Amino acid sequence: MEDNWTGTSTVPSRGLYPHQWSWDSAFIAIGLRHLSPLRAQTELETLLGAQWGDGRIPHIVFNPSVPLDAYFPSPDFWRSSTAGRAAGAPRTVQTSGTVQPPVHALAAWLVHRADPGLSRARGFLAGVYPRLAAWHRYLLHRRDLGGAGLASVVHPWEQGMDNSPCWDAPLARVAPAPARSFRRADLDHGAPEDRPTDLDYGRYVRLATDYRDGGYRDGGYRDGPGAGGAFAVEDPAFNALLIASEHALADIAGELGATGTARRARAERLTGVLIERLWDPARGMFFCRDLRGGGLVPERGVSGLVPLLLPTLPGEVAGALVRTLSGPHFGDGTRLVPSYDLRGEAFDPHRYWRGPAWFNTGWLLERGLRVHGERERAGALREAMLDTADASGFAEYVDPYTGEACGAAGFSWTAALTLDLLEGRDSHDTGADRSAGSNRSARSAEAAGADGAEGGDRG
Repeated sequence: MEDNWTGTSTVPSRGLYPHQWSWDSAFIAIGLRHLSPLRAQTELETLLGAQWGDGRIPHIVFNPSVPLDAYFPSPDFWRSSTAGRAAGAPRTVQTSGTVQPPVHALAAWLVHRADPGLSRARGFLAGVYPRLAAWHRYLLHRRDLGGAGLASVVHPWEQGMDNSPCWDAPLARVAPAPARSFRRADLDHGAPEDRPTDLDYGRYVRLATDYRDGGYRDGGYRDGPGAGGAFAVEDPAFNALLIASEHALADIAGELGATGTARRARAERLTGVLIERLWDPARGMFFCRDLRGGGLVPERGVSGLVPLLLPTLPGEVAGALVRTLSGPHFGDGTRLVPSYDLRGEAFDPHRYWRGPAWFNTGWLLERGLRVHGERERAGALREAMLDTADASGFAEYVDPYTGEACGAAGFSWTAALTLDLLEGRDSHDTGADRSAGSNRSARSAEAAGADGAEGGDRG
């Protein structure tokens, strides 16, 4: 975590990902709250400082000191300040135009609870709440492309699980950009057999190019399937994280002296919509809905298990998810939960999101198991994650059977979520967490005065 800290934010890894990533920073802040609550607050504040006028939080905030050829797509590809002008892209910082899953309000609430005294002294929640509310408005209105209330993603990068087989059918409609039109910097840092294929990457580039050339407008999809862009998908994990963050925004509103009743009611209503739109009781999990294809995508990805983290999920749905998590598609002889169906034709234990286990999804599922009273299963998953994180050198992702490291080493969210698991917090962050944060308030407030916005306290 120290090696990847830049002074105002944390890069996922120094080589492969040398900028700030949106949902990475949310998970990183969740872990940093135990090391330095001030630094965790700064992590989120830096990200939110790049928010667009329409409310979107971009999935990458570019560091201008990093050479353009260090990462692709680079700032000159996205052209955010010009192509995104109508959507309110910032003029003083370069970003991507796509988004990532909305973990941010949940992260902000957990960061506050780690040290309420410091948070109140700095006005942390009062500063981030309007930005988080605008972010949720963007997703709930501009991205309700199916018209039922769920947010849609318009690119696989937005869902975060970029290369999942769940995208194969929707992506098949996309004509790839010519290979000669871009250079993949990721292959300088990762083995080709662990990364997306050139064909898939060409499709990613085509989608991003079309979105950019359309001024990053989302409205074209609203006229129903077939209108607008080639890719529009309702994803269970993306929407589960939005719902969890709506619950967190309700808590934040209460802390600020307002009522969170309407947000809580919206979160519960959206949970019902999620079940209505994406739940398959026969297969015991949630599935993606392809708005252009007009139906559920019949691929079992870990995204379909993530709604387990929702506190108001009906008992029969939660129970079915636990059985699926432990069954032959995800739990047959594995150390950690794979990102894709062990019995699926596209399963690959090493290739990016097509089978390897990831620590952020493991963390979400461990939390969900505890939320629904499955403490023994949660404890076993927690111990397996801690052992594997250490043995793999805090790898980006691992073989779900052997724990062999894949992708980047020294990966920030792996380290951050390991810190959180080591703390062993209660899933609702009440009681023990509140008193622990209170005991730390005085010394953290002193550190805030000494270190200022740099977030330099080193717990």
